[in-house]
This record gives sequence, C-alpha cells and structure tokens, in this order.
Amino acid sequence: MKRVLVTGGGGFIGLALTRALLAKGIEVVVLGRHHYPAVRRAGATGIIGDIRDLQTVKKAVSGCDTVFHVAARAGIWGPFNDYYSINVLGTLNVLAACKAGSVPNLVYTSTPSVVFDGKSLKGVDESVPYARTPLCHYVTTKILAEKAVLRASDDSFQTAALRPHLVWGPGDTNLIPRLMTRGRSGDLRIVGNGENLVDIAYIDNVVHAHLLAEENLETSGTAAGKAFFIGQIAPVNLWKWINDVFTRLGVPPVQKTVSLRKARFAGRMMEMFHSLTCNSKEPKMTRFLAEQLALSHYFSIKRAEEILHYSEQVSTTKGLDRMVAWLKQSNF
Repeated sequence: MKRVLVTGGGGFIGLALTRALLAKGIEVVVLGRHHYPAVRRAGATGIIGDIRDLQTVKKAVSGCDTVFHVAARAGIWGPFNDYYSINVLGTLNVLAACKAGSVPNLVYTSTPSVVFDGKSLKGVDESVPYARTPLCHYVTTKILAEKAVLRASDDSFQTAALRPHLVWGPGDTNLIPRLMTRGRSGDLRIVGNGENLVDIAYIDNVVHAHLLAEENLETSGTAAGKAFFIGQIAPVNLWKWINDVFTRLGVPPVQKTVSLRKARFAGRMMEMFHSLTCNSKEPKMTRFLAEQLALSHYFSIKRAEEILHYSEQVSTTKGLDRMVAWLKQSNF
C-alpha cells in the first residue's frame, strides 16, 4: 500500500483513517464534496468532487493501489433519491472506477444497521440476514451498497465490508454532539426499560480494523467478499453509558421514560406529518430511532478476530476518558 484513496476523508471516520495512513508514510488522496482544511493540514491531497460523477471518481482513483470507501449519506431522514444516488450509485461508481483503474483492493465502510429488522440482536454473527423491512432510507441504501461491494469481489479485485457500530470518540461530529444537544434541551427520554445493551466502536478501533482489512486483502485475501462486525470487547448498557457521559460533562442525566410502543407510535405520526408537509428537518422521533434506543443490538466480532486478527486497541473506559477530555477542551 503506497498510494490510497479515501472517499469521505473529511468526515469523522475518514479523517481519522487518513491521519493514520499518513502516519504510516502512505500517500493519501481524499475525495470529498467540500474543501476540508483538516485534510490539507494533515498532509493529504484533497480533490473536490462528487462520487456520483464517474469521471471524477476515475480521476481520484488514478495511481492508487487501495481505496477506502467511507463516504455516505448518513442520518435517518431525507429524500430517498439523495440516499440512493450517494450510497448506491456513488458506490457503483467507486467500484467501476476501481475496476477501470485496475485497483486491486477496496475496503468499504458499512453499518450493522443493514441487519437490524426491528428486533433485538444479541451477539449475532455475520450469518444473520439483511433486514427485510428497513425503516429508513439510509439502511435500505446501505444494504444495496454492501451487497454490490461484496458481489464485486473476485481474484483481481478484492473487497471487504466493515460494520462498525455507533462510532464515537474525539472528533465525533454526529453521535455525541447530537446526544449533547438533546440532553441539554431536556427532551431526551429513555425508550423502553433502559436495560438494552448495544455495541459501540471507539474511533481508534474502527481505524485499526480498516487497516487490518486492507492488509489482509493485500496478503492472504481471506477477508475478500466478506463483511465484518466491528466493536468493543463487550457491549454497554446504552442509557447508563449515555448518562455517564452526561454526568461527566455536567448535563442532567436522562430520567424520564417512554414505552417503545408509544415511541414507535410517535415516530410514525411524526414521519407522516413531516412527509405530508415536505419538512426536510429530521423528526425528533422516528420508528427506526425508537427501536434503536429501546432494543438490544450487539454483535459477535469473532470473524474479525479470526480473519483480520482484530483486537480492541482502546478500551471503552479509556476511550470515554479521552472523549470527555476532548469535549471539555472543545467546549461542547
């Protein structure tokens, strides 16, 4: 691995991965829709462009021996066409550009949500099927994209998909900031009985998994065509973990509760209202969010341990200390 492309390299995972690659002396090209000063300061070459444009992706891929496809439209609300064009058509462009440019290896950043079907998942492995009734466009399109990535793997072009869950840590621009905003406003509720266990993935461990996946594809290739759940050694109690973060940052812990049934109903009503009024702002509650907040969803990382030789590099306790220090320093 001498020259790599990171799509979405200006985002949370992409930027952390870019910095790790640069620290290893690897030349990094970042493709993103905006100019990212942090990418330039890190020492990577930035290309402003859209993965929905095939010629742009071909230009970015040129001369690279590995592609880390991290870019995606995230979130749980918005027009289907936006999600489909970026997450599916954009991924197909990346695959086509890699094959046209004879790039041998691609590591794709997926999500465990591709198997979340409204029921608790407790320690399941990668044999669990894709969700049959996904409740948001993000999940629908990530399923289609992951399938395309894994189907594309062959002897001359090897691919692997990583499924890190609830990625967090210093530099987080999504999960923790959103929780902090909801916590400070006082409108966050414990959904369900508050005993649900979930996987979380500290950013350094996620980056480590990406590097291991590429190393495997470059050598033995035993990861080719496979998906891998990535997380900490053990899941956390979601609400206890959230309240621990809040307490350490001076935010009142969440104490009020709402049943999953009521949260689902509220989510359905809000989705209908936002759709009828063409409101692009994400509803405070959706059916998908209600289930994510109330149900258990944690996964076996045995395949990643056995094939990628993945292991937790930063513990949940140490990671929390680092994140809290960063949040305080950043005045969140």
